[in-house]
Amino acid sequence: MYTFSKKLKTFSIILVVLGLLGVGYGFIDAHKYDTTEKVEALLATEEAHHGGGHGEEAVHHEEVSHDAHSVDSHGEEAHVDEHAKHVAHVMHAIHNRPWAALYVAAFFFMMIALGVLAFYAIQIASQAGWSPVLFRVMEGITSYLLPGGLIVLAIAFFADSHLFIWLKEGMTVEGHENYDKLVAGKSGWLNKTGFFIRGFIFLAGWVLYRHFSRKFSIAQDTAEDNSNFKKSFRIAAGFLVFFIYTESMMSWDWIMSVDPHWFSTLFGWYVFASMFVSGITVIALISIYLKSRGHLEFVNENHLHDVAKFMFAFSIFWTYLWFSQFMLIWYSNIPEEVTYFITRFNDYKLPFLGMVVLNFVFPILMLMNADYKRIPWFVVMTGLVILFGHYIDIFNMIMPATVGDRWFIGIPEISSILLFAGLFIFVVFTALTKAPLLVKRYPFRKESEEFHY
Repeated sequence: MYTFSKKLKTFSIILVVLGLLGVGYGFIDAHKYDTTEKVEALLATEEAHHGGGHGEEAVHHEEVSHDAHSVDSHGEEAHVDEHAKHVAHVMHAIHNRPWAALYVAAFFFMMIALGVLAFYAIQIASQAGWSPVLFRVMEGITSYLLPGGLIVLAIAFFADSHLFIWLKEGMTVEGHENYDKLVAGKSGWLNKTGFFIRGFIFLAGWVLYRHFSRKFSIAQDTAEDNSNFKKSFRIAAGFLVFFIYTESMMSWDWIMSVDPHWFSTLFGWYVFASMFVSGITVIALISIYLKSRGHLEFVNENHLHDVAKFMFAFSIFWTYLWFSQFMLIWYSNIPEEVTYFITRFNDYKLPFLGMVVLNFVFPILMLMNADYKRIPWFVVMTGLVILFGHYIDIFNMIMPATVGDRWFIGIPEISSILLFAGLFIFVVFTALTKAPLLVKRYPFRKESEEFHY
């Protein structure tokens, strides 16, 4: 039986504490800008720092606001109104940032657990012979799915319109100043009640499968026949049908709806590719860590090679979907579709194009050679880059619609990563202590132990 080391447990708790402190600071810092005067002062400081003339412009706007009606030009009144809207927009973006940073990190770690659960179900449904020695690692990672999913839904609930603009008051009420015809047209799907009912249905289905597959897996260790294996096979096949539908709908609700004017029919697959390769990468990293600590002696370089092959293959698959979605929308140049990418090109060029290097160029160069896939430190290095790249991918999906050009990877973002990384480590490694790290009576155990590529 695996024992959760005190050092690792302490490390995970320290990460959580540091993360909570940083997240708290992020919210406090954001709400310092709670008046238009403070936001205008911030904008003036930023423009002065960049050598612009907006410091003087801000003063000019303030003067104009006092005597706009004494000036014989309606253009200046409109200019004042536009400035007020801009200041309000910036204030809203600043207040959104800690929520968005928290949500990006929460979703990222939740999707790792969900990706591993899908990978685990595929191994069982396909009756794969190479992977059973890694099943307990996969089961440990999927233990994070329940707390991780509940946290994502909790953040969505409390963040409200800070993340999902369609939750803003009056968006669907004709005649209201916030009325949006497109959002109103989608209100049959995009409404708070439906959002959370669907969210709990998705999460309940995933967690129920995880519960029963784990139950049958442990029961199979002491069983005298293969009845538990057969049950695992049947529910895995059923779960995969449920998963492929609910994962797509989850991606529409939890990510795509932050941009309610935009949609992509490829989006569910795109999110799936990101979560799948991230989950497989974490399987590799945790397996290598456990083996380096004297556990998983039955895992050899051939198993590592196969996991690294999946990392390589799904990095290419992710790139194929990224390019398909981007190229078709960019080439067709339909205004309501292409604005999604124009925003990212204008304000997020470095992370938007940089993630292609992190998620495709780097993995394909590092893992193309079969020999490199067998070198643990090489796989770890590549895996860390892949995980960072897919965090940036989720960052690019959420931030432009919530914080606009006010983005930065600073204390709120880093603290959120630390918080959920610590929680993830604590939950996963605690789960690993609950059962032996090798399945006992699984029909393909012997084949897996003797696996040679």
